[in-house]
Amino acid sequence: MLTTIHPKLPMRNKEITRDYYVNSLGFRDMGTTDYEGYLMLGTDDIDTLYQSLLEKGVAIHPAGALARKPWGQQEFALLDPDNNLLTFGQSV
Repeated sequence: MLTTIHPKLPMRNKEITRDYYVNSLGFRDMGTTDYEGYLMLGTDDIDTLYQSLLEKGVAIHPAGALARKPWGQQEFALLDPDNNLLTFGQSV
């Protein structure tokens, strides 16, 4: 099960990106750092996360709806404001 992710993502504006992850995706702000392009995210329930994002109107990637994959993962994907593809997965 996906519980933590530490991506280093390119971003044009750290505040806009932070706002998207906290207010649109519902992640908790774990504090700030002076490191450029660093975010820390975590979740422990992919079904609830997916449903809550749909309810908030977050755009899911056209080819990224929540689905069970042949490699033993339940996954969905979306693009952040800087067009970084984010795939969320949970072992099934």
